[in-house]
Amino acid sequence: MNPPASSPTAHPDGALDRIRRFFLGDKFAAHASIELLAVSPGHARARMTLGPHHLNGYGTVQGGAIFTLADFAFAAASNSHGTVAVAANVSITFMKAGRAGTLWAEARELSRNFKLGSYTVDVKDDAGDLVAVFQGLAYRKSEKIPD
Repeated sequence: MNPPASSPTAHPDGALDRIRRFFLGDKFAAHASIELLAVSPGHARARMTLGPHHLNGYGTVQGGAIFTLADFAFAAASNSHGTVAVAANVSITFMKAGRAGTLWAEARELSRNFKLGSYTVDVKDDAGDLVAVFQGLAYRKSEKIPD
């Protein structure tokens, strides 16, 4: 299942292009087969193509792999305003085991002020079933996303 594309919102100073380039440098996400699909202010979509290295001893997707996908989407959404944002607190609730195919993450901004932003990330499988719900609180720094 490929979630519907979001329409990008206009963003000043080419910040969205900087954000896309910035996240191309995420070596851990690349190692985990995670790809950023879309980013717009307060929103991001990503996917993780599953392979044998994502599975735990029980044969299901390891919880840390699911967390990594959700955290990556959260990072993209929370940094989407062009300033550096870092996680202050996060939690994840696993709803269903992932097994094969692709996992899809969609991050949405719930609230944002000068210093904090609150986000939720839904992780779904190819059938559209909810695999996990991630909640994140971001601390927003004054630094701009580097070029």
